[in-house]
Amino acid sequence: MSQSILLTGVTGFLAKHILLRLLNDGHKVRGSLRSMDRADEVREAVRPHLTDPETINHLGFVALDLSSDTGWDEACDGMDVLVHTASPFPLTQPRDEQEVIRPAVDGTLRAMKAAEKAKIGRVVLTSSTAAIAGQGGEGSINESDWTDLTARGVTPYVKSKTLAEQAAWDFVKDHPDVALTVINPGFILGPALDRHYGTSLRVIERALAAKDPAVPQIGFSTVDVRDVADIHVNAIDRPDSIGKRIAAVSDFMWFMDISKVLAEAYPARKVVTRRAPDTLVRILALFDPTIRQIVPTLGQRQDVSNARARSLFGMTFRPVEQAVQDAAQSVIDAGKGG
Repeated sequence: MSQSILLTGVTGFLAKHILLRLLNDGHKVRGSLRSMDRADEVREAVRPHLTDPETINHLGFVALDLSSDTGWDEACDGMDVLVHTASPFPLTQPRDEQEVIRPAVDGTLRAMKAAEKAKIGRVVLTSSTAAIAGQGGEGSINESDWTDLTARGVTPYVKSKTLAEQAAWDFVKDHPDVALTVINPGFILGPALDRHYGTSLRVIERALAAKDPAVPQIGFSTVDVRDVADIHVNAIDRPDSIGKRIAAVSDFMWFMDISKVLAEAYPARKVVTRRAPDTLVRILALFDPTIRQIVPTLGQRQDVSNARARSLFGMTFRPVEQAVQDAAQSVIDAGKGG
């Protein structure tokens, strides 16, 4: 059944894939962006991939800011569903953690309140595995786990995702007429729909360009962007997903594994596959705050379960190696990565 959907943060790497799936499924979408100057960028990103070119006419836009009340009531008016993906995602952590935390938490509550006021009964929120397992530590993890914000080394980004998700769950406790599902993606790779792909694929840029002399022993629960988009859209019409967190992950990958996939796929490039000794990383972290933020996770493997996504939606996740290669091709096609 066709529905009218407000998709926040529509210029994002993941959000463009969600938008494409929604339009191809016959929904009408109102995408939010901070500046209307980027509306054409979004149209041109999805247009070549539409099964019916005419569905581009089902897309409209509204300017919204996570830090301002302006426009939220109007944006939610007439909508059936809110898919809230908008949240700050910095490549480096800010000196003032509130630069990331405040817009994430306030923006989530602003969206939830506007949705409730407009009688939007269905909300799908993009969180992160950072809210499940963001404090480090090893072992098998699932949606029942929450990041311990008092743990050593918790970054502002991890705090922002955890606190924003907690704020959403607290909100629906007091407003049971809002049916909430939260999606918790891991490290998202895969193909970009255009050259404006934000923070996520910049890690691949650095690896392709051999920006770093050695690879730290850190790893990620990785997933293809197309699978994450599918989970978001599937959740909309699945009542059994209401009230649940759903981890969107495929497999764990060490950064070294990512580098080896890239080195094999692009042998002409000097992709670094030399491991950086943990001691050296710790020494460099004394002088570089960007490196300092990875120290707590050195050598730690966290396997986040995807059992819930598989059981609810029958998901068969794409191989993470293919997601790495497709991400790299997008970087190369954009003329980046050295």
